[in-house]
Amino acid sequence: MADKQIKSDSEWKMELTPEEYHITREKGTERAFTGRYWDFHEKGTYKCTCCGAELFDSDTKFDSGSGWPSFFKPIEKGMIEEEDDSSFGMVRTEVKCSKCGAHLGHVFQDGPKPTGLRYCINSASLKFSGKQ
Repeated sequence: MADKQIKSDSEWKMELTPEEYHITREKGTERAFTGRYWDFHEKGTYKCTCCGAELFDSDTKFDSGSGWPSFFKPIEKGMIEEEDDSSFGMVRTEVKCSKCGAHLGHVFQDGPKPTGLRYCINSASLKFSGKQ
């Protein structure tokens, strides 16, 4: 894992769109079936919108029916941090980028084999890089 990337709120606001800032820095979420990657099927790598860290490979993406891009595992375990989230009267596990702390979404234990996990990720927290 590379060095942590730390920036001020004003720096993030200058670099991100208002939606990207709200989701990644203020732990927001996009509405189901509205993000650019929920029904996206190209081959490549999904990177953190904020810092460019490689998070998920398209080979681990699946259609969960949830309306958000879903993956059954990150590229490397150390690229994602988990944190308990009890907001909105629910108990969930938040996932964040290990490099910059960006809020990505949540992980659930109802995914497919081989991991049984479903990383439910906001499209606004991702940038796609196609395979060359």
